[in-house]
Amino acid sequence: MANKITGNRGEEIASGYLKKIGYTIIDRNVHFSRVCELDIVAVDKNKTLVAVEVKTRTTEKLGSPLEAITPQKYKNIRTGLYNYLNEHPEYKKFRIDVVAIVLEPEIKIKHLKNI
Repeated sequence: MANKITGNRGEEIASGYLKKIGYTIIDRNVHFSRVCELDIVAVDKNKTLVAVEVKTRTTEKLGSPLEAITPQKYKNIRTGLYNYLNEHPEYKKFRIDVVAIVLEPEIKIKHLKNI
């Protein structure tokens, strides 16, 4: 339950951050299967569809949130993006971003574009 709360908080922080830098959030928590979910779907200033994976950790004691993006996780995100594009063919440009968030001792946000 604590992981879910941490994850939800991270997604809220990431959504606020993305809006602040000019992204428009169009969807959140889009599920295509048990393992295939897009945390945030947004459109950037260049009208590019962006599937955003959010990884949140309370602290960095057990490592960076970015370490949780395994090859399998990336494959699942990519599959989700392709499924989303099949349902929304109006988007011709697309990419995957990651927003990594550490909550303590202070909130740190790292945004990697086009992973």
